[in-house]
Amino acid sequence: MHLSPDQIIFWQQGIFKLNATIANTWALMLLMVIGSILITRNLSMGMERSRWQNLLEIVVTSISKQIEEVGLSQPEKYLGFLGTLFLFLACATICTALPGYEPPTASLSTTVALALCVFVAIPFFGIEEQGVSNYLKSYLEPTFIMLPFNIIGELSRTLALAVRLFGNMMSGAMIIAILLTITPFIFPIVMTVLGLLTGMVQAYIFSVLAAVYIVAATRVRSPLPKTDAKQ
Repeated sequence: MHLSPDQIIFWQQGIFKLNATIANTWALMLLMVIGSILITRNLSMGMERSRWQNLLEIVVTSISKQIEEVGLSQPEKYLGFLGTLFLFLACATICTALPGYEPPTASLSTTVALALCVFVAIPFFGIEEQGVSNYLKSYLEPTFIMLPFNIIGELSRTLALAVRLFGNMMSGAMIIAILLTITPFIFPIVMTVLGLLTGMVQAYIFSVLAAVYIVAATRVRSPLPKTDAKQ
């Protein structure tokens, strides 16, 4: 029994190797690209719409509404990043129902890459919203002494995102694998369904946390009101 899809090697030449994490990640991305092309190729603006278009509109509307509820007033600016992040994690979870499929999110390298995407997106959106100088000033608040602590906080937050996602995704896969070796087939099927539910919840939590961090980075601090000197 292997602990990570990184241990499944399909091809290796020197230091270069193709493992299940890389193969399944690219296969999942290819599946998402093909699916998006098929769903969006015949979009209609009229009253008659296909079931796939209705499903697509429900997904997009739900994600946009959730982004707005988190605190981002212009969800369309962040929909591409946060929506793709959620759909990738959700599809990775759904595909675990396929026999022989190893979700790439069960690898620490994948979860670290996803956390690094959030790490890069936070200053990107923050600078876009506030400007370079105002965003960098946030690291000096409330005083310049907090600079190293704010930097450490950024790094530890990224590490926490990666470890949290990796631990939750891998634990479910490991429990199912163990139960398959010691129990009949009915009980692992129930655990697989619960694993799908857990994975979807983790995809939601990861995306919401990313949105919350972006909200903190893009929040424009208004100046304090001036007090009347005559009072």
